[in-house]
Amino acid sequence: MTHNIRWQILLILLGIVLVGVLLTYLAVNYTTEVLPGRGGTYVEGVAGFPQFLNPLLSPYSDTDRDLCSLLYSGLTRLGENGELIGDLARDWDVTIDGLQYTFRLRSNAYWHDGMPVTAGDVIFTFSLLQDPDFPAHPELGQAVWQAASIEWQDVHTVRIKLQEPYAPFLHYTTIGILPAHLLADVDPADLASHPFNLSPIGSGPFRLEEIEVEDGLVTSAVLQRHEDYHRTRPFIERIQFRFYASREEVLAAYAEGRIEGIGGLTPQELEAARAYPTLRLYSAPIAETAMVLLNLADDDLPFFQEAEVRQALLYALDRQQVIDEQLGGQAIVAHSPLMPGSWAYNEDVTQYEPDPELAGSLLDEAGWRRPLSGDRTRRKGDQQVSFTLLTWDEPQRIAVAAALADQWFSIGVSVTIEPLPAAQLHEALEDRDFDAVLIHVPTPGDPDPYALWHETQVDTGQNYSGLQHRRISEVIEQARVVSNAERRKGLYYEFQELFAQEMPALLLYVPAYTYGVDERIHDVQLGPLMSPSDRFQTIASWWIVPRRVLVGDGS
Repeated sequence: MTHNIRWQILLILLGIVLVGVLLTYLAVNYTTEVLPGRGGTYVEGVAGFPQFLNPLLSPYSDTDRDLCSLLYSGLTRLGENGELIGDLARDWDVTIDGLQYTFRLRSNAYWHDGMPVTAGDVIFTFSLLQDPDFPAHPELGQAVWQAASIEWQDVHTVRIKLQEPYAPFLHYTTIGILPAHLLADVDPADLASHPFNLSPIGSGPFRLEEIEVEDGLVTSAVLQRHEDYHRTRPFIERIQFRFYASREEVLAAYAEGRIEGIGGLTPQELEAARAYPTLRLYSAPIAETAMVLLNLADDDLPFFQEAEVRQALLYALDRQQVIDEQLGGQAIVAHSPLMPGSWAYNEDVTQYEPDPELAGSLLDEAGWRRPLSGDRTRRKGDQQVSFTLLTWDEPQRIAVAAALADQWFSIGVSVTIEPLPAAQLHEALEDRDFDAVLIHVPTPGDPDPYALWHETQVDTGQNYSGLQHRRISEVIEQARVVSNAERRKGLYYEFQELFAQEMPALLLYVPAYTYGVDERIHDVQLGPLMSPSDRFQTIASWWIVPRRVLVGDGS
């Protein structure tokens, strides 16, 4: 008996020694590496309540857009540099004349209810946009779709024919596709009131799992990872959105540990956000440009009609100072009317650095001189360089306008600030009833600037400044019909340089979108954003749950 016990003890000791040797070997030759693992729930707070979880109705609300960007897929989607890449479409081709587009769908794309995505769904969605009874938002391009014909080729192939070449057309194929098998029998005019809008079925990376409604308002929505998603499946298992009535409530929710992310932090909120050591801040330019539009068509403002004066007004501005002091540094100086970082952006375009002395010289050479005594406002004959600057009556916009006026005053230009409610400001633009106006102009996914700067849009379009420049109009026209990407790029480079020479509007800055996400969420990245919902473009790479693996030293 004693003999057997001794052998058992010896075997145990030998086992311990072997395990120790093995652990020592692993410790010397291998290390552990943390990699993304699947699982976890990310909780984000949003100011505002969703109403339409439907991509054809979501453009009216950023809150709706946020959820739809995760629930739905388009034929195409915008990449990080604004270029189009395939989403539901695995590929497509365009005829040489730019009139016919053929899209081939992925065979592995499925709706959240398990049904396959087919050409019929694409045709159904775009036919809704062709229906005059459907309440489409202008950015969905209803007029573009009404001038197109859509043909079924086979279960995974759709052909779209245009009446005339229109290079920006592909931008409209990013619209989320709807399921025909669930909505084909719904009258287009009734879609806005259909229950589908709060119980959506999409084909995006996440599906709606649960929604909470209190007193008629959606207070929470839980999205579950779509396991049959046709592109890279996210690591994160769930995303919960909690909706609040104000941004103050969102910040309070983070302080109380009820949420982990806050979208669209304003400059005024940054100081409070930076006080949280666990909140990581990510910033990226968003697709809009702040500028001062000048009324070039008003004969009572002759100085605006002189390119030298417009250039002087921009040279007089220290735009970085305005950004730092009025916007908390949350913007970048704008040198082009096109989006920085996009495929069409010209990094070598002529830039205007602050130079008040040069500004004064340009005004002197143009005959606008300071009087020797009395009022120091520059004048030529009985005409002064004096104008009224309209702006939205929001504190930050008013502060920016006041800063511009102060800088212009230093070179002898007199500016009166007139804040207006948003509706009145828009009315002044539409009526061309302004001297100058500080506005933020959205920059679309496709850079086509036709609406804002083509001479045919002066009277009834959005060319509010009244710019009439034949070469600029020609370049814009050509870029609209050329399907070759490099040729379009060259034309937009020329447009940007012509704009810099003429300076029909004073470009100020491109605002930054700031996103706060708790340190528990890893590998969050932001690129240039076309809209706030684009913060989820890289959602597939975010992760919460770590996965440890052994890695050899390679020796």
